[in-house]
Amino acid sequence: MNILGGLKGLFTGDSGIVSSIAGLVKDYFPPDLSPDKKAELETKLRDFQLQAQKQVDDATSEAEKNLTQRIAELEGTASDLKAIPFFGPVMIFLRGLQRPVWGFATLYMDFLWFAEWATLTQKQESALMIINVLVLGFLFGERAIKNVMPLIIKLFEAKKG
Repeated sequence: MNILGGLKGLFTGDSGIVSSIAGLVKDYFPPDLSPDKKAELETKLRDFQLQAQKQVDDATSEAEKNLTQRIAELEGTASDLKAIPFFGPVMIFLRGLQRPVWGFATLYMDFLWFAEWATLTQKQESALMIINVLVLGFLFGERAIKNVMPLIIKLFEAKKG
């Protein structure tokens, strides 16, 4: 849910809109404001920030829930498949096999490529790179791929010559 997290960060957090507004309001406190009034206004601003944070959290949670429900409606659920005799359990089994099959197939293709037992065309190498990014990104997460991508690019450049 990176998109939802990004939108959430836009409104809340240290550099969010709500914090910026609160900082702006504090900058325009009258200079002759008593310390008690200043503390009271800061407390109200903090309460406002907390309320805004709660609203954004609630909206994010609701959006995630709606997205999950929409995906279940479009793709179906395991309980939907169980209702289909014979093919239902087979489909559930095959769906569960996707991650390991893609993971091990990618590992095998990479082994053949790195061991140079198979000579690949430029098109095949590009396809293998895309498959690696997709599979490894899915298995290890976007952050891991972003950290490793510069090394992969250097490897491809070195391999090109």
